[in-house]
Amino acid sequence: MGIIAGETLQVFFLGTSGALPTISRNLPCILLKWGSHDLLFDCGEGAQRQMMKARTGFSFESVFITHWHADHFLGIIGLLQTMSFSGREEPLVIYGPDTVHEMVDDIKQICRSRIKFQVESRRVRPGDSLGFDGYTIHAVATDHGIPGLSYIFEEDKRPGRFNRELAVSLGVRPGPLFGRLQRGESVQIVVDGQERLITPEMIMGERRLGRKIIYTGDTRPNLSELAPMGEEADLLIHDATFDDTELDRAREFMHSTAGEAGRVAAALKAGRLALFHISTRYTSADQHLVDARKKYYGELLAPDDLVMLDIPFSDRTSQPFEVT
Repeated sequence: MGIIAGETLQVFFLGTSGALPTISRNLPCILLKWGSHDLLFDCGEGAQRQMMKARTGFSFESVFITHWHADHFLGIIGLLQTMSFSGREEPLVIYGPDTVHEMVDDIKQICRSRIKFQVESRRVRPGDSLGFDGYTIHAVATDHGIPGLSYIFEEDKRPGRFNRELAVSLGVRPGPLFGRLQRGESVQIVVDGQERLITPEMIMGERRLGRKIIYTGDTRPNLSELAPMGEEADLLIHDATFDDTELDRAREFMHSTAGEAGRVAAALKAGRLALFHISTRYTSADQHLVDARKKYYGELLAPDDLVMLDIPFSDRTSQPFEVT
């Protein structure tokens, strides 16, 4: 059926820590709720307790793993058993980079008890675009030392604005015909005894861009890979493991600093930047915010666990963008 105007889009930060959990931050896990569809991006240990705290439920149909470091997927094991014990019947698809089939087989073996619903695995390669009903997931290569993916959620384009005055002037009476035109259907009317075909293009404005969210996972700044699909994202969730004083360490362990995340967000013209995967060496992300602000002047946050963001609709109809 595709996108319906007014579809909600919410992002739950279920885990925002780096490789180790802290008292206040759990391991990496992002839940995206788009209307009635729930998509999980990474699933660190303890993710199911975070879902309970956030009251998100366990109804997601897909899990997208960025890479096979343990802090990004170990939570799947317990989550599968919880969903099975709870009577889940719908299949679950786990998407991921190289070795996803072997990893999912191993996860099911570790569970031991029989999972009562189908668990499928799908390998995703950099450059793949996975089409779903109403949105697309684009996969982009990361720079983290092992095969990995950043994911870009992109909503389908929305209809343009309906010009009511123009429709009436063309002879379309207010009522059900308005709805048909807004849904993309042409309508046949009679004006002064003459049949007239009214098409949506005659009274609808230019189609508006859907919303876009980027989740980088663990990576060095990788603008050249993100730019073709990631320009003007409504939200960029970027690796910011270190503050800028630890640039050498970020390079050594193939993560990003907050300032580097800010530079990527500025280049992409992102609407919001969320700093993510904060190392346990920090008791506060205040310096991360200071460092990112030096490069990026849009809406900036370093979300705590269980924070939820609403992503509003945009009226943008084009994406002027140039990489410099």
